[in-house]
Amino acid sequence: MRTILYIDGFNMYFSAVKGTPLRWLNPVSLVQNSFPKNHIVSTKYFTARVSALLGDPDQPVRQDVYWRALRTLPNFVIIEGIFRTRKVRAKVVNPPPSTIEVFKTEEKGSDVNLGAHLLVDAFYNRFDAAIVVTGDSDLITPIKMVVEVLKKPVGVLNPQRLSGPGRQAIRSSAGLQDAASFYKNGVRWEQLKAAQFPDSMEDSSGSFTKPSVWF
Repeated sequence: MRTILYIDGFNMYFSAVKGTPLRWLNPVSLVQNSFPKNHIVSTKYFTARVSALLGDPDQPVRQDVYWRALRTLPNFVIIEGIFRTRKVRAKVVNPPPSTIEVFKTEEKGSDVNLGAHLLVDAFYNRFDAAIVVTGDSDLITPIKMVVEVLKKPVGVLNPQRLSGPGRQAIRSSAGLQDAASFYKNGVRWEQLKAAQFPDSMEDSSGSFTKPSVWF
């Protein structure tokens, strides 16, 4: 089936590969291996640019290298939201003081962008099926609208990692499963390992390599 792939980039990162040597992930390969009957004709990847941190000033550099790898994939588009950092007051466990001022960083726009693109592409008949990579329940409504109103099948791959070191507790995703036409709950370490980009790659600007701290 003529399929467009929609990837919630930060949800995939934090659910599947953060803190592992599997961050050099080819997400299209991962999804194609999970749903081999679907012919992926294009991919939309929703994310935002990160900022340098006091303890990790090279974070934006690594992201740029990864985006460079992603852009070697055919018909692959990165659609950017924004990061917003603001000061908020938060309660502490053992006062005094009862609250402290902290910086809160939020990624804004990606879920809305993904839902909007999914609906518009379905309305204009740009796919026979869609696959959404996310574990975010905020996307239940646009998925249900495409399935129930526009009569297009939408699959969901929840990218939470099911095996390997440092695995997080498995979270329930009954709402996404109910909304989707077909669904897979999680990926295994072996699946992620099998879907890595080559350590060394080339594009129109020359050669580049996987970030050294990801080995």
